[in-house]
Amino acid sequence: MIVDVETEPEVSTFTSVDSRFEPDPVEPVSPRRRVKPFLIGAIIFVLLGAGTGWYLYARGFEGTDDAQVDGHLNPIAARIDGTIKAVHVEDNQRVESGTLLAELDPSDTQIALEQAQAQHDQAMAQLNASHPNLPMTLISNHGDLTSRQAEVAGSEAALSAAQHDLESAEAKLKESQAVNDRDQADFARFQSLFAEKLVARVDFEHSRAAAAAQAQTVLLNQAAVASSQKTVEQRRAQLAEQRSKLEQTQSSAPLQVAIQEADIKGQQANEEATRAALEKSRLNLSYCRIEAPVAGVIAQRSAEVGARISPGQQLFMIVQTDDLWVTANFKETQLARMRPGQRVRIQVDALRRSFDGTVESMPAVTGSRTSVLPPENATGNYVKVVQRLPVRIRFNAGQKDLDKLRPGMSVEPKVYLD
Repeated sequence: MIVDVETEPEVSTFTSVDSRFEPDPVEPVSPRRRVKPFLIGAIIFVLLGAGTGWYLYARGFEGTDDAQVDGHLNPIAARIDGTIKAVHVEDNQRVESGTLLAELDPSDTQIALEQAQAQHDQAMAQLNASHPNLPMTLISNHGDLTSRQAEVAGSEAALSAAQHDLESAEAKLKESQAVNDRDQADFARFQSLFAEKLVARVDFEHSRAAAAAQAQTVLLNQAAVASSQKTVEQRRAQLAEQRSKLEQTQSSAPLQVAIQEADIKGQQANEEATRAALEKSRLNLSYCRIEAPVAGVIAQRSAEVGARISPGQQLFMIVQTDDLWVTANFKETQLARMRPGQRVRIQVDALRRSFDGTVESMPAVTGSRTSVLPPENATGNYVKVVQRLPVRIRFNAGQKDLDKLRPGMSVEPKVYLD
């Protein structure tokens, strides 16, 4: 079965299709919309220029906020033990070098000084008394030596005389023995002649008497020789004794002098020891006055009247506000072009103003290496960390408000690189 379908006319269909492809009406362009791309380009150009300028400027300096004012902090401690008698300063008070800070009770120290003075006086008296002993010993030794030498000379003379007497006695003995031999021979001849009745009895008796007398003379001379020999032996013994005494005197004299010299040196050492003790006592008495060694501002006062203190106990702290510098902890990557003498601009937070300075010295070691517990990279737990090194910066002299700076203030230095 055929069904008729009504369709729209083709003309109307083509008409609707053509209407979809018709262009939109063109709106007129506003002048403001034409300016926007130009502004954006100008802004980008300005930003690029500013960034480039800032980059070039930033390459000319290095800065850090890890910095502070530093200065000498002088601890003032007691040098002796004692009781505080008076305190003359307070915290934050400015003092000059030599200002009296505190006083200790000097009573005990004064007594110790008097004892040391007495001991030194005694040592001086002993030393003065020992000085004459040496010349007296020298004189005595010289006299003893001379006397011994004279005794040796006398003994030698006596021995020589005894030997001469012995020689004389021996000569007489020989002479008497010769005469005795002759007389004994004559007596024997007279005896034989008398037996034959050829000589008179008188001659025989005379010969016998002469022989007997000469025999006695020989005996006497023999006794004299023996006596002279004994005398010589005695004189030799006496000479040996005198020589021994002389040698003893010669050897003991230097020892006696050395003993006296050692005694004098011992007394001198004792005097020097007591003199040192006396000087120490005087110093201890001067230490009862505690004075400021430098000029600055008092801090950390702990001294109180009546307190008992011991040597080394800190009583004050003096901050030297006239000698300040900046310790700036720069990163190690910032130090390549930094060196002493470069200009620095220092911003002080507390004063809200800047000061001029100069790089004084470069660091010797990193801060981590000098810390109480330095890192140990050999453990295996190694993490690379950029290290910081303390650079010392000195304030230029003659600037206003330098006296208002205090150690510990936070600062931001800017080092201008050449």
